[in-house]
Amino acid sequence: MLALPPVETLRVTRVCGAGARPTMSWKPEVDGIEERRRLAKELGGAAGVERQHALGRLTIRERIAAFADADSFREQGPIAGHSELDENGALRSFTPANYVLGLARVDGRPVVLGGEDFTQRGGSPTPAGLRKSVYAEELAVEYQLPLVRFLQGGGGSVVGAQGGKGPRPPGDAVYATHRFLSIARAMQTAPVVSAALGAVAGFPAARLVASHLAVMTRESAQVMVAGPAVVERAMGETLSKDELGGGAVHGRNGVVDLVVEDEVAAFAAMRRFLGYLPSNVHALPPLAACEDPPDRTEEALLDAIPQERRKVYAMRKIVAAVVDRDSFFELGRGYGRSQITGLARLGGRPVGVWANDPHFYAGAMSARGARKVRRFVDLCDAFHLPVVAFVDEPGFMLGARAEADATIRFGTEAMFAVVQSTVPWASVIVRKTYGVAAAAHFGPGAFVLAWPSSEGGALPLEGGVAVAFRREIEAAEDPDALRHEIEERLAAARSAFPRAESFGVHDLIDPRTTRPRLCEWLAWVQPRLEQHVGVRTHALRP
Repeated sequence: MLALPPVETLRVTRVCGAGARPTMSWKPEVDGIEERRRLAKELGGAAGVERQHALGRLTIRERIAAFADADSFREQGPIAGHSELDENGALRSFTPANYVLGLARVDGRPVVLGGEDFTQRGGSPTPAGLRKSVYAEELAVEYQLPLVRFLQGGGGSVVGAQGGKGPRPPGDAVYATHRFLSIARAMQTAPVVSAALGAVAGFPAARLVASHLAVMTRESAQVMVAGPAVVERAMGETLSKDELGGGAVHGRNGVVDLVVEDEVAAFAAMRRFLGYLPSNVHALPPLAACEDPPDRTEEALLDAIPQERRKVYAMRKIVAAVVDRDSFFELGRGYGRSQITGLARLGGRPVGVWANDPHFYAGAMSARGARKVRRFVDLCDAFHLPVVAFVDEPGFMLGARAEADATIRFGTEAMFAVVQSTVPWASVIVRKTYGVAAAAHFGPGAFVLAWPSSEGGALPLEGGVAVAFRREIEAAEDPDALRHEIEERLAAARSAFPRAESFGVHDLIDPRTTRPRLCEWLAWVQPRLEQHVGVRTHALRP
């Protein structure tokens, strides 16, 4: 048998330079860890940080510090990156991964958060940076936590992730897991919120829209499939970043839900949004303290709807008067503008709110409005938010533009989202319910209340008169006068009472009692919500 020396004479030998030395301490390695951590916190160096600040933007580490609860951030892979050693094995330089990722708390609740470091390579991923960014979604799924992304950077670079240094296999292995699978699973598992805080293109732009809330800053952010140079070379179009993908573009096309003034406003909106939602689909939305009495009545609601049918009114004032004070958080205001969507609370309990805005197309559902509604209903169903609908729907948008926009296809898609939803619904008919589109405002088993101003039918009055009395109107000496006379006569005969008397609604109510009735209903459906937790079979699509 081989004889071993006494234990006390044993020494560990490690490579620490050109030669080897015996030692009992790991201090040199610990010093190497600390040095790499120090260098990682310098990001791309003082010059890169200064350029970022000169543009009025925070660095990724500053964004995380501003967003997360104080001292709560715990970084994952803090020394991921690339180091170069001298001939003696000493650290010559260290380039950190240009994606910062970790766990933190936001308003006391744990989240996963991270984002690109634009001070290096303009945010285009390094190998370690790419790995960390992909792991962000995996971590959110594994821990079942909300995912927060701060985005500023491009996708791949023509010179590759290693800057053209050395060979690199092109593309992923044939057996690699699809990169978007973890992104889809994250959306199915927990809230995902993302902010574009600078130029965002390629893969990061796809990540932005693969979120339950997408925010961008008005002046400093742009979202693009590709930047101006690529667009000019491929399409011959000479455009600035703002012309391609600034807030004026994406605030109206649905790419983002909110366009805010600056990064501070973005952080506030993201925190507020998360406050309405559970940490994952296996929990219910959090109950908030509420000093607004559930039985509060609002006198202004009695005459909120004009007696003159052609006059518009402020639907947002109606919503604000019913939900908890200052709790309405609107989403996508500049997109699909005839439809109002947002989150609110009733008696401290979060709900989704959908309403028509008569200032745009009389509230009719356009193609963009329908797509906005579909996504919103999916959001509510995924995170167990009861839906409260304030209904004034004249029908699908009409005309050549509406047909060219495929309104009926997207409207039917929204209808499917509604009928497949499984959260409780309450629908308050404040004015019109006409046509096929009206059916989209009532989820399965909806609790339906109506105001005295409500009316409905297969067609709006004006359209119905144009069809039913076409020959008489055309033959009249004064067609416009006859049309007006018929419309006024039929309008005077319309009443909300027959529908209520035939049990076509649960109740015809004094508008002032809307809040108490909805708060009462929300208390009734709590046992049903408790059974609703878990993953929906129809996950939310971007």
